[in-house]
Amino acid sequence: MDDLRSLLTTYAYNITGSYEDSKDIVQDAYLNFMNVDKERIENKKAYLIRTVINLAINFKNRQKKLVSEYPGTWLPEPVATEKADTAINRKEILSYSLMVLLEKLNAKQRAVFILKEAFGYEHEEIAEVLGITTENSRKLLSRAKTELKNDDVSFRKKIPFTYINKYAEAIRNGDMHTIEQILNDDITLVSDGGGKVPAAINFVKGKADAIKFLQGIYKKFYTDKRIEKSFINHQPALLYYDGETLTNCQVFFIQNDHIRNIYFVRNPDKLKLLEENVQESFIQSK
Repeated sequence: MDDLRSLLTTYAYNITGSYEDSKDIVQDAYLNFMNVDKERIENKKAYLIRTVINLAINFKNRQKKLVSEYPGTWLPEPVATEKADTAINRKEILSYSLMVLLEKLNAKQRAVFILKEAFGYEHEEIAEVLGITTENSRKLLSRAKTELKNDDVSFRKKIPFTYINKYAEAIRNGDMHTIEQILNDDITLVSDGGGKVPAAINFVKGKADAIKFLQGIYKKFYTDKRIEKSFINHQPALLYYDGETLTNCQVFFIQNDHIRNIYFVRNPDKLKLLEENVQESFIQSK
């Protein structure tokens, strides 16, 4: 049954937004599984999936209370999706912008939405997994869709690097004209430093303020830093290094050929596993 670990970690991560905590959730599920009477479990895979999903929902409920006291904006932990990884099913990871949008939902709404819309579960299956009625499952999905109705929901669509290449070159060269062309008029910049490193507490909205912010932080912090390209949760990203240490993961959401959102993950706790996985992928590709 240990071969299910990567699948189970993916379920937990999509619900919690925390890769490191999801690994712990899966470990707890296996410990629980070891202590039950296996003869009474008809479908062991379904049992483990149900256990992990419910543990993830409980974790998310606890996490929501902590997020309310979080310094600044809480963003999901980024996961590189370029290379195969035995620890998680990268193809099944939701897009980063969707992970951010799902923070609008409560934990159970989020689980129902993910199971139905991303993984194709029927409401009867969701009801069995979550221990609710089929009607309740339908109501939770309806409420989730109402919360997200004005947002662009993209599950795992991989966006090419074309515009990010333009962006990176324009920022490096101070090319204001190109930057202005590729940014959406209502672009929003969101930063997460976790109170541990400098980061913008408030959103930066609108093209004019975004350009000033992007140029300002590049000139102040990144002109002499190594920058690598990556795909984070199926979306193009730039990774900024200070020596060998990853200090900023900049994820881009592109809509209608323009950059609509940029997410800056700077909290070192959220970059730790990403740095390890990117380095491991680099070594494997050599």
